[in-house]
Amino acid sequence: MTTVRVLLVDDQELVRSGLRRILRRRDGFEIVGECSDGSEVPAAMAELAAASDASDASDAEPAGGRAVDVVVMDLRMKRVGGIEATRLLRAGPDGPPVLALTTFDDDELLSGVLRAGAAGFVLKDSPAEDLIRAVRAVAAGDSWLDPGVTGRVLTSYVRSGPTTAERPAELTAREYEVLEAIGRGLANSEIATALHISELTVKSHIGRVFTKLDLRDRAAAVVYAFDHGIVRPGSA
Repeated sequence: MTTVRVLLVDDQELVRSGLRRILRRRDGFEIVGECSDGSEVPAAMAELAAASDASDASDAEPAGGRAVDVVVMDLRMKRVGGIEATRLLRAGPDGPPVLALTTFDDDELLSGVLRAGAAGFVLKDSPAEDLIRAVRAVAAGDSWLDPGVTGRVLTSYVRSGPTTAERPAELTAREYEVLEAIGRGLANSEIATALHISELTVKSHIGRVFTKLDLRDRAAAVVYAFDHGIVRPGSA
């Protein structure tokens, strides 16, 4: 099992302690660092990158890959919040993916962190199994949009952004249908059923959509669909 290296960013020690108990080493996770505010993230990332480089240069077996695989990021912090910290992380060429961690009453913040480049979000009162799956999904390059709140968040997202419908000229009719389905929160199996095609075909269409529109993951595709009016409030 490949170890997933996690940086925790939350201003509550109690929350970080709970996350440490869930994301255990024996289950394939390593907490490589902790920050109590978004302002501490750049220094923590630099320190972890330096330590990783030193390890690779030593006689020890190289760690390989990034120093951090996932940043679990709280959104409400005293000095620098999760949105700004996420924006700074994702601005760099090698910034690790961010999984936002928050509560039910943060819809506006969640729509903002999607714009900032987060790969998804998970609620603080979610079951431990959901958090584990979310971290693994984001580490693998996928996204995680908590189904319990996604519809509300995306409605909030639309209210804060442009809603002019624009059909991308690069996409075929079928690829457009797949993008719309992603924007409505459908899983691959649900898209396959709705469009009467196989899941393998759905995956092929999604790959072409990502390539043609230069989208990094499913969360970015959802953002694109709402930004361009492909999906509107009430359809998610």
